[in-house]
Amino acid sequence: MLRFLIRRALGAIVILFLLVLLTYLAVMTLPVDQAMLSCPKTCTPQQLENLRHNMGLDKSMPEQVWTYMRGLVVGTQYSDGFCHAPCLGYSYGRNDYVWNIIVSNYPATFVLASGGAICFLVIGVTLGMLSAWKQGSTFDKIASSVSLLGQSTQIYFIAPLSIALFVTTLHWMDKPGYTPFTEDPAAMFAGMLLPWLVMSVIFWSNYSRQVRSLMIEQLSEDHIRAARAKGMSNRYVWWRYALRGAMAPVITIFGIDLGAVFSGAIITEFSFGIHGLGMLAVRSVVTQDTMLELGVLMISAASILIFNIIIDAAYGLLDPRVRIG
Repeated sequence: MLRFLIRRALGAIVILFLLVLLTYLAVMTLPVDQAMLSCPKTCTPQQLENLRHNMGLDKSMPEQVWTYMRGLVVGTQYSDGFCHAPCLGYSYGRNDYVWNIIVSNYPATFVLASGGAICFLVIGVTLGMLSAWKQGSTFDKIASSVSLLGQSTQIYFIAPLSIALFVTTLHWMDKPGYTPFTEDPAAMFAGMLLPWLVMSVIFWSNYSRQVRSLMIEQLSEDHIRAARAKGMSNRYVWWRYALRGAMAPVITIFGIDLGAVFSGAIITEFSFGIHGLGMLAVRSVVTQDTMLELGVLMISAASILIFNIIIDAAYGLLDPRVRIG
């Protein structure tokens, strides 16, 4: 298992390195003056030249790439101080290091994405299991219809409707917002519950249908019939064999959906006014803050790769053949 995880980690490092390199080259070779974008409107030619020097734009492209990549490992020296590793550059629009800005905004995105993932896994798997258990019943038909309806909705549409209904009209939920867990755990849960549920709608709708079909397929397998023929109870067969066999593909789908979870978090943050990486990404694009855009992309990609390694580990525990192959 350890060798399996090491191989996955080394592969993720190579992928992240290539992603950083290609993204940096794609952004920095655009036909725009990065220094001009970061310079205020009252910028003088001398200030523009100094800014271009501080940003390293007066160097050749290979030198710029080497400076940026080295900063990720050992840090970078700027005119106003030293940026410790991992240095993602300096945001002249916010007058702070990109890493510091991301660290202050990342917890909101992590809480939103992880909470939403837990919600859609629990709701989707539970509905799928119950639908498979009650196959052909009224509950199964209603659950399938609701899942199909959920797959047809969009976050930016149901977010304002849910706020108007559950917060403004019915007063069932608190106004959405992020409160650090260390300050007030109850306030964090109350403020994030509605965004969690809204973001999870599209996902659990898909997972409930997937789990239903997988469970029905597993229940028709030969080893399930053999287990029942040996006198094992339906409950034991359901939990011990059918559910475990159905969960392996679900975990694989979840690993693929991690990128979509972060994309959904960006839209959800913007819809509910939560200040996380999503809101930061939108504002960096609007203000044309190139270094901040790159930093958000790197952290998001690194998070997805780390989560995929965790998913691979869980999949390896469920199916030992993965560790061998």
